[in-house]
Amino acid sequence: MTYTKLYVNIMSINKISVSSELGTLRRLIVHSPDAGIGKVVPRKSEDWLYDDIVDIQKMREEYNDYLKVLLWVLDPEKIKGKNTNEHDFFKPGKKDDYFNSDKVVDVERLLIRILEKEHIKQQLVTHICALEHCSFKIMNDLLTKYDAETLARILITGTISENEDTTFLFPPVPNLIFTRDIGIIVNNHLLLTKPAEIARQREAIITKYIAYYELFKNDDGASVDEGKFSDKVIELNEDFSILLDEEEGDTSKGRTTVEGGDVMMVAPNHLLIGCSVRTSPRGVEKVVHQLFKRKVLNKVSVVRIPEKRDFMHIDTVFTQVKRNMWVVFDKFAGSGESETGVHVADEISKTRQTEEASKVEVTQFVRLDSNAKKGYKIMVNRDIPSLEALLHHVCEEDYGCPPNEVDIIYCAGGRFPYNEREQWTDACNLLALKEGVVIGYDRNPETLKEFIKRDFATIRAKDFIQAMEAGANSDEILSKDTFILLPSSELSRARGGSHCMSFPILRDVLAPIQ
Repeated sequence: MTYTKLYVNIMSINKISVSSELGTLRRLIVHSPDAGIGKVVPRKSEDWLYDDIVDIQKMREEYNDYLKVLLWVLDPEKIKGKNTNEHDFFKPGKKDDYFNSDKVVDVERLLIRILEKEHIKQQLVTHICALEHCSFKIMNDLLTKYDAETLARILITGTISENEDTTFLFPPVPNLIFTRDIGIIVNNHLLLTKPAEIARQREAIITKYIAYYELFKNDDGASVDEGKFSDKVIELNEDFSILLDEEEGDTSKGRTTVEGGDVMMVAPNHLLIGCSVRTSPRGVEKVVHQLFKRKVLNKVSVVRIPEKRDFMHIDTVFTQVKRNMWVVFDKFAGSGESETGVHVADEISKTRQTEEASKVEVTQFVRLDSNAKKGYKIMVNRDIPSLEALLHHVCEEDYGCPPNEVDIIYCAGGRFPYNEREQWTDACNLLALKEGVVIGYDRNPETLKEFIKRDFATIRAKDFIQAMEAGANSDEILSKDTFILLPSSELSRARGGSHCMSFPILRDVLAPIQ
């Protein structure tokens, strides 16, 4: 079997669609911890967005359990009877030994696929070398001569390894394991994100090439390399200003940032987007206009959280568990007032947050058809006073849940200091495999108690894997509300949970409660 044939059916199911956080997960994009993470050194860790250096081998072991769970649930035939103790099983460049699923797809595998086309290789290498200020000699005489597998590894890790020698060409991208941030599927469109930090810009370039050349094809099967761009890819390159003060003027126009951890597709017609340390007001306004202009949906709720690393994205503060259930960091959930009693501002554009602020502000934008051809108007809804009120709105208005059945689980039960400790280790950052079945870290016991109070079954990832290897049926094990506990001593130190480590590209449609 040749390498090309191994990957030829990577997108044989060419449907891209996500309309909720909870519909049964069918396909997602991930990225296993790569050698670049092992190149993070203490004096550069802050620049590369790590709080510490991690034990890369232990991190890989923990992440491999995550992949095993995903494979057993989404694509069991790719793991059944395989020797998963062989490390090559989890390496996309290892050809015959790799698990080779088209439902659990590694970014590196997609990158290898597009690099097999010579003209794309030339374009992408040129683009990345320009970003990293590499010389033409490095680009032309060195990088383009590598095969697709080797080059993909170099572009991700920033290094060339031969025998025991390592050559550093440019910085690694150790945050690529958090694939949530590189893009978001909004119904059947892909929103390409714009990272706030320099350390993540190479990820954005790689994702853009993957989006046009691999994820989306036109109806006739043509991709961008055949001269036809997909109209399903959204780039934030247009100039609008509905959310900004006139006083901000030009100072805000140069900062357009949006990261996927701040974007949640919570219902077919409703998107949540965070305004945070990583996603700017300018980025938010462009998302609103791009989606409304294309009629992708009619409702966008903006959640503004304090601009602090402690909660860099909204998915570090809350995620959805069931149509009527969320897990939330309690300090941000309630009345819409700060600890000093200052009320929420009426408009997101008029809010200014201090370093000490712990308030959350919500503004909802609704698209209205205009008499003008292909035009639209925007109605601003300022009647949602708090984050908790917004979550109730999603449950009640979008899914028809009775108000008295909406359940907000507070991180660690709202008990200090456990709530702050467990929010820091991603207790609110859960990936739903289907409604009521979530995977999260095993190091947040106080939050787990809150799930157990609500009759959630708990199972450790290793126990789930062993049961599946022994012939169990995943539908039977996960037949009720279940919390799958992922080992996380090293994974959690990278500051992202299972929600961060997933980029869903296909989920079943989740219907409202009848």
